[in-house]
Amino acid sequence: MSYSELIKNFNRTRDYLREFYVYGFKSRNDYTKKSARSYDNERRHLENWLGDYLQFHQTVDGKKNFISIDTRNLHHNPLYRAWKTKSFTDGDITLHFILMDVLDSWKNLNTIMNEIDEYITKTFDESTIRKKLKEYIVEGIIESKKQGKNVYYRRAKLLSPIDPKIIHFFSEVAPCGVIGSFLLDDSIELEKDYLEKDYFTFKHHYITSSIDSEILYTIFLAMHDKRKVLVEISNHRKNEVVPLRVMISVQSGRQYLMAYVPYSKRIRAFRIDFIHSIKITKVSEEFDQLREKLRGMLPHIWGVSTQSSQNNRMEHIEFTLRYADSEKYILKRLEREKRCGRVEQLDENSCKFSADVFDATEMIPWIRTFICRITSLESSNKEIEKLFKSDLYDMYTLYDLDN
Repeated sequence: MSYSELIKNFNRTRDYLREFYVYGFKSRNDYTKKSARSYDNERRHLENWLGDYLQFHQTVDGKKNFISIDTRNLHHNPLYRAWKTKSFTDGDITLHFILMDVLDSWKNLNTIMNEIDEYITKTFDESTIRKKLKEYIVEGIIESKKQGKNVYYRRAKLLSPIDPKIIHFFSEVAPCGVIGSFLLDDSIELEKDYLEKDYFTFKHHYITSSIDSEILYTIFLAMHDKRKVLVEISNHRKNEVVPLRVMISVQSGRQYLMAYVPYSKRIRAFRIDFIHSIKITKVSEEFDQLREKLRGMLPHIWGVSTQSSQNNRMEHIEFTLRYADSEKYILKRLEREKRCGRVEQLDENSCKFSADVFDATEMIPWIRTFICRITSLESSNKEIEKLFKSDLYDMYTLYDLDN
């Protein structure tokens, strides 16, 4: 059960969750951003949300708390519990349920206010109800229509029953998947099915991105309205940028914001888990042109880097592979795993991969997986060639293979 003391500032909660889960090596005295009392409060929150996963070890520097989660045996993301302690008032929740009850058919504002007055002695002014109706229309909870001078409202109707298997999958793998977790919690039938059955098991389960859902949601809103955002990075630097695309690594689960930075006049990547806060600002008149520019750059982006070490010039890289008769799958693997570039079969047992990218350094970890089959590697960035050969030499020396 979620802790009953509702939180107001999720930025601070996000920071502590990341410190405990990702790092997990600090003692109470090592947290210097806030007071010791703040640390105790946040630790108490985490103990109530994640008591089964919070552990500690004693060192000479003191007790160090950390979160230990084996995602191989995890079916549902436990970090979603933090989002289910959002602050709200008694009036908010009361008005919500009353509106859901009275709006079973089309009604205008006067009728709605009269029926609300019949429920409770607490009075909601017209402005509050108008704002709540407007908010729910945007969220798709309520629909409206105009007849003459009057506007009529009613509850939105579900188009089809919700399949809990779809929601379960969405909640664990999709950006802002916490929405799916809330949907399952809010339906008694779905919740029963959700708790009794584990539909999916995940080989790679990247659960920590869930604590950045609010940041990601704001980015999506800004992109939808073609607006700029003011982002504050974890080192307290602020940048007003034009958000263009969200990219997610299938290898690490990290999420990146691809955005245009007016100050430097270039498109660059921001790690979303490094964004401390974000605020939507004014409309960007260049949004469509900038997004089109990014779309043109994507065939030359291997990871997320958009700038090489060679004065913004494209870097060319190519390597040749030789494989045995029983290793024909190597050619298929190249075709399957290449994100950009070209694969050329040279003969029955050899092929060549080549690409022009902004930053060839990002490709090195992938290229290393073909070691022992690489017969040559060349790049316009000679430092990459030197690094690759140096790493090979170090490996041979380490394992005494040069003898």
